Amino acid sequence: MRDGHWSDRVETPRAMEECLAWGWEGMRGIVADSKASSRRTLGLCLEHKIDLVTLVPRPCALRQALEAWGQQQLALPLVVEKPGRTKAAAARRWHGQSVMRQGEVEESDQRVVQEEVRFVVVHASQLAQQQAQASAAAPGKAAEAVADHVRQVHTRWCACRPDAEAASAEDEGRGQGRRGRQPRPWWYHTRRDGIVAESRRTRRARRGRPAKTDPAPTESGDRLVVEVEVLRHPEEDHGWTVLATTVRPEEGTETEILQA
Repeated sequence: MRDGHWSDRVETPRAMEECLAWGWEGMRGIVADSKASSRRTLGLCLEHKIDLVTLVPRPCALRQALEAWGQQQLALPLVVEKPGRTKAAAARRWHGQSVMRQGEVEESDQRVVQEEVRFVVVHASQLAQQQAQASAAAPGKAAEAVADHVRQVHTRWCACRPDAEAASAEDEGRGQGRRGRQPRPWWYHTRRDGIVAESRRTRRARRGRPAKTDPAPTESGDRLVVEVEVLRHPEEDHGWTVLATTVRPEEGTETEILQA
């Protein structure tokens, strides 16, 4: 039993180190989701020769690059094939191939180094079907959030041009982000921003009824305008996933890694 209040990238290596302290001999390994794909976990498994199979998270730049590499291949080898869940359903097929890439790992002395890591790029027919169905409904659900965001942007007033440019960069996802996280742009929509110089009425500096000849008090500033367009995701983008493993190709095939 582990404490659930700690971060996964901190607690997972700590739990593995405590298990290693028992001194058990024999085969040692772990199969985990994307929570075990941190640099410290990979470095610990490589250092102690622990077999690790973990899912690479989708926002990772390396996974996106490997998925793009897989889409450029004419045909990946068939790794696993299973019959459909019903007689009328098509067979489920997994095509994949191992790729060696340089990745960042953290050693025991907290040094971050580049090590060659094995990645298994997989395309699953069942996952592609599920993602295609989800992507068909997702833009409609996201459109409400986008429309509400556009209304908020259009009512935002900036006193000067630099403030408007900074606000535009933040809304586009090019800002600093919050709590150390990278800003995430819209997944199903693309947007084009613009800055329009405008003036608006303000309150009078003093009380009393103004004279009829007095002009209405105004101030100059800038306002953001946004145009939104729905993105078209091609069908070949669906069904891809990437696994990271410390098992060498001569010690475990892609079929064994995927089945694990």
